[in-house]
Amino acid sequence: MTIWEMLAVFAAGIGAGTINTIVGSGTLITFPVLLGVGLPPVTATVSNGLGLVAGSISGAIGYRAELAGQRARVLRLSAVAAVGGVAGAALLLTLPSTAFETIVPVLVALALVLVVLQPRISRAVQRRREKTGTTPHPDGGPLLLAGLLAASVYGGYFTAAQGIIYMALMGMLIDDTLQRLNATKNILAAVVNSVAAIFFLFAADFDWTAVVLIAVGSTIGGQIGAKTGRKLSPTVLRALIVVVGTVALVQLLIQRYG
Repeated sequence: MTIWEMLAVFAAGIGAGTINTIVGSGTLITFPVLLGVGLPPVTATVSNGLGLVAGSISGAIGYRAELAGQRARVLRLSAVAAVGGVAGAALLLTLPSTAFETIVPVLVALALVLVVLQPRISRAVQRRREKTGTTPHPDGGPLLLAGLLAASVYGGYFTAAQGIIYMALMGMLIDDTLQRLNATKNILAAVVNSVAAIFFLFAADFDWTAVVLIAVGSTIGGQIGAKTGRKLSPTVLRALIVVVGTVALVQLLIQRYG
């Protein structure tokens, strides 16, 4: 890489780390840049995944106050995410590069609809629980575990908009604040990125220059994102998720059909 290409990858890493911590979809910043500096698609995906591990951990640390009291939940959900992440990483190296191109925009669009409707659906679910006398499952129950497993398979494969899908699922099925769910989302993203990265270290080609640049940049971005995201109100955070997700969806559709 030239010095300018290295600066571009580093800047993309900062942007990805920031937006991943607040919302998700940071891969849609780094991945095109890696392709632009000449990396093949699979090498770019693997290098990106390795580099973003540091940013995911940085963002999770920045949200540590919101993780208080969530130990059992985080451990249970992280175990599921780890299994899905390894499966997704294996699929990346075995399936054609176009395998997920059709389903990804559908997943992102569905997640955005769920994020928008989440307050209304949560109120309806709460009214139903009051009538039936049931209590919500603290970890979302089997439905959330199944959804997170599928989302983590996708996350291990590509990661773009993974965080938005996590937020949509948890917002629907866990009775907690959006900020605390965002903290959990950052842990899950860190787990998926980490297990996929370990898999890639032994089974795939990657570019160490890109990995280091994204790692350093996303670590800085993770702290920026945590400081910014924790100050947002639930309404603003939900609106930001929808805006970023819509941009991600448009970009994915352009890549698929443009």
